[in-house]
Amino acid sequence: MNPTYTKNRRIGLLGGSFNPAHSGHLHISLHALNALGFDEVWWLVSPKNPLKDAASLASYEQRLASATRVAQGHRGIRVLDIESRLRTRFTYQTVAVIKKRFPGADFIWMMGADNLAQFHRWKRWGSVLAGVAIVVFDRAPYSHKALRSKAAMRARPYFLKSMDIRAIRRAPALGYVHLRCNPVSSTYLRKKLGSGAFLGHNEPVDSNSTPII
Repeated sequence: MNPTYTKNRRIGLLGGSFNPAHSGHLHISLHALNALGFDEVWWLVSPKNPLKDAASLASYEQRLASATRVAQGHRGIRVLDIESRLRTRFTYQTVAVIKKRFPGADFIWMMGADNLAQFHRWKRWGSVLAGVAIVVFDRAPYSHKALRSKAAMRARPYFLKSMDIRAIRRAPALGYVHLRCNPVSSTYLRKKLGSGAFLGHNEPVDSNSTPII
């Protein structure tokens, strides 16, 4: 990746296992690109999520291929193995290295409400909150739990009004986006389809819903 390509751009970082990637990942990424004005969204496929059982994960190659397949055809989405190449294990490490490597860009960390609900379990989560702006996407049934979580309470002074989310750039800042929820999850696909879950699930999604706080 050429650092000059990212200069003066707002780039969403969507980290995860992508076990497998699916239309829910695509749904929030397209919303970020079309409704929130992000220039790009990078899917950071994690080699190993410290909070997940390694036995539940498909191989890294399968998960990377799954993400590439689902994102195919969407020019604003880039699937990257940067965590594998950088050998970063935790989000705070990944964010620090990316910001240092691409100083001309404004990065925004993207997560679902389910992740905000357990954000306080992340290694040095306070450093993540202080180091990168965050946009949280609503996800049933986690809305209330997420907004009452330890991390949300600490981040309360940095919550943005809906009109400000399109301008979000620097930390500390947290935007909570309500949009039509996509019911698909990686867990559901694995239970329903088994190994077939990694064959691709690129269903059409509506990315034009309006963000509100």
